[in-house]
Amino acid sequence: MTGQRPAAPESHGPFAEPVRLDLSDPETLRHLWDLQRAAYAVEARLIGFGGIPPLHESLEQLRACDESFLGVREGAGLVGAVAWTRLPNGALEICRLVVHPVAHRRGVATALLDALDSIEPAELTVVSTGTANLPALVLYLRRGFIPVGERQIALGVTVTLLERENASAAQPLPNS
Repeated sequence: MTGQRPAAPESHGPFAEPVRLDLSDPETLRHLWDLQRAAYAVEARLIGFGGIPPLHESLEQLRACDESFLGVREGAGLVGAVAWTRLPNGALEICRLVVHPVAHRRGVATALLDALDSIEPAELTVVSTGTANLPALVLYLRRGFIPVGERQIALGVTVTLLERENASAAQPLPNS
């Protein structure tokens, strides 16, 4: 409906399996835009920095980004999404991982990362997150990522760069 913002996704019940998102669909684009604004507002508070680029991205900028997306729906709403690209060296770069605040601590991020690992195996996966975003850092560390550096993005604000090598992506598993 024109002029009305979609309601926040419900905070209970099971969520659907991750699916690819089509940003050419205006409703999907709007749901993703709303989701990332809600998610990055939380990160902005955690890291003390409101200049996170996707927090200020327009619908047109989001639609034009050169990233692939998976999303998790609950009811009519989008409760989580992950975006990625392939780097020239073949590494998989996780560009965004967003979960709506009403769906925190329910396994949405894990489901998205599991699905991404399944459909886009990579010898090397890279990601960055705000150094003060402890929930995100813990998630990535639990998934085998290791910190490889930090980058200052504003006075007193850094992001941690993380990598995960996956030897099993380099070679097919032997037949059992």
